[in-house]
Amino acid sequence: METIWNFPIVASLTAIFIAQFVKVPIYYLATRRFDWSLLFSTGGMPSSHSAAVTALATAIAFETGINSPIFALAVIFAIITMFDAKGVRRQAGEQAIVLNKLVQDFHQFMYDAKHWQEHKKQDKQDKLKELLGHKPIEVFFGAITGILIAFILYAIIY
Repeated sequence: METIWNFPIVASLTAIFIAQFVKVPIYYLATRRFDWSLLFSTGGMPSSHSAAVTALATAIAFETGINSPIFALAVIFAIITMFDAKGVRRQAGEQAIVLNKLVQDFHQFMYDAKHWQEHKKQDKQDKLKELLGHKPIEVFFGAITGILIAFILYAIIY
């Protein structure tokens, strides 16, 4: 039961929830369409990964001070997570876009080459997930979100 009241955990989980939730109205403002699947997806603005790790580090700073080894660990963890979110995961998403286009083009080529008179309904193709990583601005705003949430929660709780 003490884990439920662990401030760094509460701050991190709240940051994830809020960052995921605000993706829907941000997407709506950009496209004028609601996409509720963004609540459970990776990628997008703001980065919930960045929000979580910065909320964690900020909450740990509040509890243990900025000179503590556990705060240092949290900061390094946050840096690695945010670097990965904008780097490796983003590149994997870019590769997924190219691979999905290649698969689509190949299927179209095969269809055209065979000149089928009656086209049977194709089985659904599994697409690789294209929205894996984040743009640097998404990581930045995720980090700001996490820090702000930790400050707000700290002011409310303590």
